[in-house]
Amino acid sequence: MAALLLLPLLLLPLLLLRKLHLWPRLRWLAADLAFAVRALRCKRALRARALAAAAADPRGPEGGCSLAWRLAQLAGQRPAHIFLIHGARRFSYAEAERESNRAARAFLRARGWDAELGGGAEDERAAAPLAPGATVALLLPACPEFLWLWFGLAKAGLRTAFVPAALRRGPLLHCLRNCGARALVLAPEFLESLEPDLPALRAMGLRLWAAGPETHSAGISDLLAEASAEVDEPVPGYLSAPQSIMDTCLYIFTSGTTGLPKAARISHLKILQCQAFYQLCGAHQEDVIYLALPLYHMSGSLLGIVGCLGIGATVVLKSKFSAGQFWEDCQQHRVTVFQYIGELCRYLVNQPPSKAERGHKVRLAVGSGLRPDTWERFVRRFGPLQVLETYGLTEGNVATFNYTGQLGAVGRASWLYKHVFPFSLIRYDVTTGEPIRDAQGHCVATCPGEPGLLVAPVSQQSPFLGYAGGPELGRGKLLKDVFRPGDVFFNTGDLLVCDDQGFLRFHDRTGDTFRWKGENVATTEVAEALESLDFLQEVNVYGVTVPGHEGRAGMAALVLRPPHSLDLVQLYTHVSENLPPYAWPRFLRLQESLATTETFKQQKVRMTKEGFDPSTLSDPLYVLDQAGGAYLPLTPARYSALLAGDLRI
Repeated sequence: MAALLLLPLLLLPLLLLRKLHLWPRLRWLAADLAFAVRALRCKRALRARALAAAAADPRGPEGGCSLAWRLAQLAGQRPAHIFLIHGARRFSYAEAERESNRAARAFLRARGWDAELGGGAEDERAAAPLAPGATVALLLPACPEFLWLWFGLAKAGLRTAFVPAALRRGPLLHCLRNCGARALVLAPEFLESLEPDLPALRAMGLRLWAAGPETHSAGISDLLAEASAEVDEPVPGYLSAPQSIMDTCLYIFTSGTTGLPKAARISHLKILQCQAFYQLCGAHQEDVIYLALPLYHMSGSLLGIVGCLGIGATVVLKSKFSAGQFWEDCQQHRVTVFQYIGELCRYLVNQPPSKAERGHKVRLAVGSGLRPDTWERFVRRFGPLQVLETYGLTEGNVATFNYTGQLGAVGRASWLYKHVFPFSLIRYDVTTGEPIRDAQGHCVATCPGEPGLLVAPVSQQSPFLGYAGGPELGRGKLLKDVFRPGDVFFNTGDLLVCDDQGFLRFHDRTGDTFRWKGENVATTEVAEALESLDFLQEVNVYGVTVPGHEGRAGMAALVLRPPHSLDLVQLYTHVSENLPPYAWPRFLRLQESLATTETFKQQKVRMTKEGFDPSTLSDPLYVLDQAGGAYLPLTPARYSALLAGDLRI
């Protein structure tokens, strides 16, 4: 009886929480608290590592930069543990330390340190020595040599620039000039395609190395041969120790979907922070991580490789991703963690079933860009496993983690999380491309369910270093007087939505969202609606300019799921039932495959420029006949009628 009398008293707090609309957020309090504690422990551990390095003997490797002392530490603590698997090759942490030491000594010899290095390969060329802190660009595929050279450059006190492997001609020269490169290391297999660029590269005064035997081009020496002639003893730590943890140690180029790539400055602080990535994700030192992403981008290098070093785990490195080989690789190497980009998961769920996809050891998939429809299919088919979707930018100072596994979310906006990693969502005007400000000139925070621009305060702990080449390249990335006079926030350029439970969901890029019929159209919302059709495998939505119309009209590039055919009647019915009229795609373009960047991001800018003219595009095109309520083939006659204003869209 006493228990029955107490029951209303126990239920009263829960009823009050629901009445005050606090329950949706507080129900996740335990998960928020657990992650906040993990994040604070990571910060303390990284601070302790940095202090230990600062107090270490500057003549030893432990006194060097964060990459140098972490690798030396792991080589001492777990020398026989496998760090890297690439094909049939395996490297322990001790072997990785020795390989990078040889590379460091080769680079130090190029700096003119022959007297202090002692024996080794004699350099008879007349190339000018590299100055301390000079930038050396790497143009290499994902392979062990990429890592040894990167680590070796760090140990030698030189900056590294990761050049996207597909760049040639003008864009390549632009990147090398932009980061102030003084030397270039290239893969021998790239030499044939680079032959037309060699005169310009030599004219820039670049010292040229090949990462392997090369006999066809004069003036290009084999860097790996030079490194193999060096001893594998550690180099003094003071050579790489930064004067400030904010000093630039690396350049990573943005993908360049809206123009030529920009070289984002990566500091020693960011390298240190990225060592905590996999610890924050819940991985541990006995995990085996599958990495099939380009190393010249942040996801592969800083999160994948540096994150693996942070926990002392094993990484299975693939030069190229193969959906057909993936599960066999996971079985062979007993993979437990898969680092993805959303499109990789889509490739996997579109593969025919195989025996290898069952009985695997993968328990955690970590990455970004996974759309809800693919997420659900991925877990249902390959589970049980945890998907941990994250959000971040190469040059950014904010990151989010969906540590609860909530479908479609990229993170949480709890007060606990924002205490550790502060950020805000502010109202944004798509038409002007500027944040909305109140009468006092300050930005306005969004309400639950309202898309907002993600911004993060710039501070000593979370700085924005900008790009190589001048401060003007970072113009627009910093917002001032956001909430109070004098404050400075980093502008991510991304629109996110926070729901009433505190979950963050990606909405759109500010440049991808467009206006039509006086309304904002989010490309991701339209794409997700179309992707729920069983006959569509991939969708890319973007806005195109139509003469005589304000704003941009929606256009969708479609890839069919074999063996289906395009059902225009069902597509129109689905669109009209699931999207507001202003968001209906006005044009459809049927393709065999979608154009993507090197990091599998969809090419929206290029597709926008190509437009919808049937005389210049060979793909089947369709136009929305709003009066007839159907999608019709876009013939030259209908195209002319559209331009003349006789066809209503």
